[in-house]
Amino acid sequence: MNELIILLFFIAAFISILVGTVAGFGMSTILLPIAVIFMDFKTALVLVAITHLSGSLGAATFFRQGLDKRLILLFGVPSVILTVLGAYIVIYVPQNILTIILGIFLLLFSIYSLSHPDFKINAGKLNNIIGGSLSGFLQGFMGIGGPLRGYFLISCDLDKTTYIATLAIIAILIDITRIPIYLNTNLLGAQFYYLIPPLLLIGVLGSYTGKKIVNQIPQSTFKKIVLVAIGLASLLLIYNGIHSII
Repeated sequence: MNELIILLFFIAAFISILVGTVAGFGMSTILLPIAVIFMDFKTALVLVAITHLSGSLGAATFFRQGLDKRLILLFGVPSVILTVLGAYIVIYVPQNILTIILGIFLLLFSIYSLSHPDFKINAGKLNNIIGGSLSGFLQGFMGIGGPLRGYFLISCDLDKTTYIATLAIIAILIDITRIPIYLNTNLLGAQFYYLIPPLLLIGVLGSYTGKKIVNQIPQSTFKKIVLVAIGLASLLLIYNGIHSII
């Protein structure tokens, strides 16, 4: 990889971390398609995962005042467990139809939530377990649990720091589960190891910049931004599902 390609990749990584920190999800959705332009898919998968972990660690640190241990336990643990289950059965069910259905579901509910600002989900014990389990399963099964997690948590009327901190912790749990597997199976060639330190730094810088932006956004506006991001993500899901059929 020449210097220009590396610089472009680093810029894309910073922007994706910044957007992912503010919205609470979407970093991999943005960065992975860009990364595969510059490198093979396996290498991109590992480097994006490492960048994602760094950004999530930064977000969890910078928004640590919003950490809710009970919420992380009820929502995060089922999410991680069901991620594994989803990954195991991925080969048995066609994903394109489910991707379209999920996209339509998220699109309709993001539109409904934007048009009904007072709508929220009761953040009770059972709902947190169900939301975490479903989003985790979809993460393992289709790799797209982030938008659903974001929708569920923002609909629970969480304040922005708790919302971002919770999603960051869940992302960390998932990343520290999958990255060792990637490395142990030699998905990342030794010639790319030199990219890891700057990507770790970019993750921290991107999440820190995201924190500065979030601090300037009122809570009501923040929720609208997240719902719009979920709506855009749902359109991408619908497009990808239809494209895979065609």
